[in-house]
Amino acid sequence: MSRRCELTGVGPMVGHNVSHSNMKSKRRFLPALKTIRLQSDALGQGFNLRITNAALRTLDFRGGLDPYLVKARDDQLSARARKIKRQVKAKLAVAVAAPA
Repeated sequence: MSRRCELTGVGPMVGHNVSHSNMKSKRRFLPALKTIRLQSDALGQGFNLRITNAALRTLDFRGGLDPYLVKARDDQLSARARKIKRQVKAKLAVAVAAPA
């Protein structure tokens, strides 16, 4: 399982540990990932996704999973997230085409 956010695409970065004597040694900065169950309002079901804490805050700001996925670029999303996005868009298109 890769250490990459399924919504934002954030992955490990590299840098240096710098000692007091200014010696540098390589290190990795890993993203703060959490496995979260997110509810889709349009589909009426939940999905387990590994996302960063920053992405979780962005989801809250945007109003949930569905509005976030509709605006997100496909190149940042994982394959599972792109599949959920297609399902959400199809469900919203049907809801707009057939008003009650």
